[in-house]
Amino acid sequence: MSADKVIVFDTTLRDGEQAAGTRLGVREKLEIAIQLASLGVDVIEAGFPISSPQDFEAVNLIAKEVKGSTICGLTRAVIADIDAAGKALEPAARRRIHTGLGISDIHIASKFRDEKYGKSLDDKKKRAMEMGIEAVKHARKYTDDVEFYCEDSGRADKQYLFKVIEAVIAAGATTINVPDTTGYAIPEQYGALIAEIIAKVPNSGKAIFSVHCHDDLGMSVANSLAGVKNGARQVEGTINGIGERAGNASLEEIVMAIRTRQDYFGIDTTINTKEFFRTSRMVAEMLGMPVPANKAIVGANAFAHSSGIHVDGFIKNPLTYEIIKPEDVGSPKSAVVLTARTGRAGVKHRLEELGYKLNKEELEQVYKRFLDIADKKTEVFDEDLAAIIGAEIRTIEHTFELQYLHVACGTGTLPTASVKIKLADGVKQAAACGDGPIDAAYEAIRIATGQNPKLENYAIKAVTGGKEALGEATVKIIGDDNRRFTGRGVSTDIIEASAKAYVDAINRMVAQDDIDKNLVGSL
Repeated sequence: MSADKVIVFDTTLRDGEQAAGTRLGVREKLEIAIQLASLGVDVIEAGFPISSPQDFEAVNLIAKEVKGSTICGLTRAVIADIDAAGKALEPAARRRIHTGLGISDIHIASKFRDEKYGKSLDDKKKRAMEMGIEAVKHARKYTDDVEFYCEDSGRADKQYLFKVIEAVIAAGATTINVPDTTGYAIPEQYGALIAEIIAKVPNSGKAIFSVHCHDDLGMSVANSLAGVKNGARQVEGTINGIGERAGNASLEEIVMAIRTRQDYFGIDTTINTKEFFRTSRMVAEMLGMPVPANKAIVGANAFAHSSGIHVDGFIKNPLTYEIIKPEDVGSPKSAVVLTARTGRAGVKHRLEELGYKLNKEELEQVYKRFLDIADKKTEVFDEDLAAIIGAEIRTIEHTFELQYLHVACGTGTLPTASVKIKLADGVKQAAACGDGPIDAAYEAIRIATGQNPKLENYAIKAVTGGKEALGEATVKIIGDDNRRFTGRGVSTDIIEASAKAYVDAINRMVAQDDIDKNLVGSL
């Protein structure tokens, strides 16, 4: 393996699924595994085959169906576990068995209480090492790719840890996992441990060292990166950092830190980072664990700007406040979130995106009204700005008025719509079909008005409660000159509200075109 490449080992389907209150079915695991392969994960830990028939089935199915990644199964240092993993992984083109046991004194004393492992702690530690050696040798009967985990390395006696690592490498382990199982380590301490292992274990050059850190003290990513800086060449973690207790190290954070700071680390991964956002949302949805808005890399606010100083700097040059481009992780484009702290520059920028060009006096008038609304709302939306413009600056002349709408749809029926639109010089009727009732209505409106803007965004929400709740539709369209216009419509019928919103947006587009023509004519 190249010295400047870091192997990415994903354990979302094993350690991640151990998060309280989560459970994945066999088909769900397969779907996530396919996406992880698209992400470019080097090793996918698909599960713990002996733990349940369903987990065995999932590992076996992933081994059959997923290509491009090494498929891994977890075991204890128990022969029956290893046999189950070997059988489950048999169909995989590239397979790995991940075996091991507790290494710290507290783990050995707690897990090996039975006197059959020895009466004293030293006897038990000697027997644990023998079990580790036996496990690696047995795993080698199924694959040459064997990883050994030294559980709770963060609290282990270092001299004993060094002896165990040397012994299992001699037995055939090709990757050594040095887990900070309880999230106990500090970055400087954990990085030094990795460096000391590589320096003091005589045969360390025959294995790749891996970091597997937990987030109990909020330092899993920092510890992982410290390990990489000190010679580890495999990182283990989960998508969104899910896992037991406070979770595992977040793979997207580790990978993007390494890539963004190559000046410091001097290494990289082969991950297709553009798949991070899609993968994150898939895992969140399937496990029922929403991504926090402030989550690094994939959170809803990761590329959102609100503060006036930040917004002004971002508008002038995104690099002022963004060290990662949203498209690099497959995220929607950066957003300016309008709040009371946004400032004039942010409001002006959003108005221009919506197609409004205001002079200095008009902007001040709108900004004053904007602050009144922003003090009462968490966020000011595009439709709020459109309403402010309509109320404070200009009244949009309704070139088109929706007088009649009829929609027919149902199972086995092609959705159709007919409309009657009032124009300045008469009435125009039109009918059209579409993929759904709203699509049909919009096509009929386009025919009747003679306008054909591109629909960029459509949203519907309830604005009142009860059976007679009002629905508010908001649409955003793009005109021929790539300017955006927002329209709103309200009705107890969501299709009618949607049609009204579309006509409103077209009216705003046409009104702006008339204003532009008048300006040109006056020059």
